[in-house]
Order: sequence, then C-alpha cells, then structure tokens
Amino acid sequence: MGMYTTLELGVADGVATLVLNRPRQRNAIDMAMRQELLQAVHQMARDPQVQAVVLTGAGGHFCAGGDVKSMGQVASADKGRQRMLDLQPLVLALLQLDKPLVVAVEGVALGAGFGLALTADFIVAGGDARFCCSFARVGLVPDFATAFTLPRILGLQRAKALVFSARELAATEALQQGLVTEVCDSGAALQRARELALLLANGSPTAFSLAKRMLLASFQSDVGTMLGMEADAQGIAYTSDYHTEAVQRFFAKEAPRLSWPPPASEPKTA
Repeated sequence: MGMYTTLELGVADGVATLVLNRPRQRNAIDMAMRQELLQAVHQMARDPQVQAVVLTGAGGHFCAGGDVKSMGQVASADKGRQRMLDLQPLVLALLQLDKPLVVAVEGVALGAGFGLALTADFIVAGGDARFCCSFARVGLVPDFATAFTLPRILGLQRAKALVFSARELAATEALQQGLVTEVCDSGAALQRARELALLLANGSPTAFSLAKRMLLASFQSDVGTMLGMEADAQGIAYTSDYHTEAVQRFFAKEAPRLSWPPPASEPKTA
C-alpha cells in the first residue's frame, strides 16, 4: 500500500497496520514522517478494503515525540507558528478519520508522540509503556492537539497536572486515570490492538462514522444541536444495509456481527 520511507503500511482482513519506522530515533516525528503520515491517513480513509486501523511504532517504542534536530531550525516566532500550522492537516485527518483507530504503545509515547496516541479511539499499552506530556521540559506548549484531547479524556485538573509537571505515567497509572483503554503484557500490545481492530471492523462503518462525528462535536455543542445531529445521523443509519441485516439477525436469533469483548484474551480494562 504505497511506498514510504518513514512508515510501513499493510492491510490484512480489513485492518490496516501503520508502523512508525524510525526505530533508531525511537520513531521521532520529522518533517518527512509528517508528510507521509498525512498521505497514509488519506490513503486508508479512501480505501474500501480498510475497515479499521492499527497504529504502532517499530523497535520497541511508539514515538519519542518531535524530531529535536528540526526544532533547532526554528529561528523566529513566525516560523514556529508556520511549523504548527503545517501540522494541522495531519492532526485533523487523524481526529476525523471515520474508521476505528487503535493505537498500540510499547516503550515511550512522549511529547508529540503522546499527542499522536491521544488521537486514537482506543489505546492499548504494553506493560512497559510510558506516557509523558513532556513539552514543559523543553519550554514548549503542548501540540499535536494535546490541549484539545487531554482535557476531554482526563478532565481539566488532571490535564493541567500532566501538562505543567511534565511527569511520566507508567502504563498502570495511565489505565487508572483513563488515558489508555487496556494494558497487556509487554510486547503484546500490537497483537491485542489488532484483536480489537478486527472486532471493530465488524461494526457498521456508517454508524461508526456518524457517531464519531457526533462525539467529536459534543463538547462544543448545546443539547439542541446534539439532538439535531442525533436525529439526522439516526435517519441515515436506519437506512444502511448493515442495520437491515442486523435486524434480520436479531429476529433470526443469530449473534450480532459486533460483540464485545474480543474472545482471544481478557485484558485489564479501565
């Protein structure tokens, strides 16, 4: 699926697996990876064979953040601002991806890598995973939409505590705080993420896309707006082939195509 220098991308059984592939740099995000990530996300969004996406990192780490070498080239506030503006299409593409996105984290998820992980719908962490909103350590503010995603996941006070202190969270504490969906054995995060993605691929793509848009809008909307979105979305979902088949399966006393949890393991959950 495409030729990339900083990524690996493959599709099997309806699930795309996208691997950050700069292991010697702990998968730090340089400008080339930014561009390739945006290209890959658009490619997966358009591909009808892709029903769910798994994102992970090569070499035992998820992502150590932005590439420090390229940060040293920012010589003015205007250039720094443009650097962030250039990142926004990728952030929006990830947040608005209308297919389930499951992130598998082994090792570190730091800075921009932390923000990248938070764009997911589900985060599976290996037992050795470490999470850190590390921007304050180098005198920077959170980027990669972290100031948008983190308060929505943890609440404002907990988000402030992580942003201002830049302290590190082990996988178990990240689970306790609700930052990750599951913790599994070290080295097993990719396998578990794929199990979740395979299950989610059995859901209705129409319903998932509509529900994700509604949830993304909910914090900026009032109840009237959300009820309007609900009515419009449900009207569309009622007419989908998936819903028609699901009703038929119900009356035939057949199991639904989407049934949680995946049977392969029984991980700890938040």
